Amino acid sequence: MLAFAAAGAIQPAAQTPGPPATEIYLAPFVEGEKKVTQIGIITIERSGVSVGTAVNITNNPGYDNQPCFLPDSSGVLFSSNRDGKQNDIYRYDIATKAVTQLTHTPENEYSPTIMPDGKTFSTVRGDEQRLWKFNLDGSDAGLVYAHAGKIGYHAWISPDRLAVYVLGAQPSDPSTLQLVDLRTGTAEIIESSIGRSLQMRPGTGTLSFVHKPRGATLWDIQELNPDTRKILPLTDTVEGSEDLAWTPKGVMIMGAKSKLFMWLESEDRWSEVGDLGSSGVKAITRLAVSPDGKWIAIVSTPPAK
Repeated sequence: MLAFAAAGAIQPAAQTPGPPATEIYLAPFVEGEKKVTQIGIITIERSGVSVGTAVNITNNPGYDNQPCFLPDSSGVLFSSNRDGKQNDIYRYDIATKAVTQLTHTPENEYSPTIMPDGKTFSTVRGDEQRLWKFNLDGSDAGLVYAHAGKIGYHAWISPDRLAVYVLGAQPSDPSTLQLVDLRTGTAEIIESSIGRSLQMRPGTGTLSFVHKPRGATLWDIQELNPDTRKILPLTDTVEGSEDLAWTPKGVMIMGAKSKLFMWLESEDRWSEVGDLGSSGVKAITRLAVSPDGKWIAIVSTPPAK
């Protein structure tokens, strides 16, 4: 959606075309210990991942997207359009099921992301698509970083470094993966033609992203070492999917239509975790797994009425 942000002067929010309707679902998530199976000289490791019934936690006719769990797993931050004008950041509390509006700005905010301090969250803000930060109560904490181009998505590597998805200067130009150093204010282009999902891989210090070469019929997931700039291939995506999430124990999850899949690294293949179609989930896009590994948030277009 951010790829279609208007260039030039900021327009009044009411004149901005509304983003597509999406809903966020929350489901119990269980990740068991890895089981090791020895077949001859081959060792196979599998994680017992299962997912429960998904519940719609937004129930809003407009846009609800980009879920991000709080550090203590007690709630979910998300971007939502509830007045038909522009997006703000909201919080869903898992225990009380209450939805609270956190930001109240005249500009759009997208992609809430917990910052390394655990006390603030960053967002992509306004038509200029700069990174802004807010305290967890929604109070303004100021500008984080203004890029020469427009930032679509981002992931924190450390308090001083982050990876950003930057839109091409022209619609025909590819998006790029860039590493930003806040201490020097510099940005380095690492790869082009990437997808929107930038995720740190638990326990490795590496960044996973989807490479989407133009004209390619298959997309692949790659892993970047931010220190050495070395990129290694991981695996192909689930067909047609570009959004992924990592569990706290390091299992990669993707979705397609109503189904969730996990990547079996030892076998380099995707295995179905569960089908959420009976819960109303029909077209999975973005995903997020809670830090305690007990919940998964799933974005889907709502079922036809």
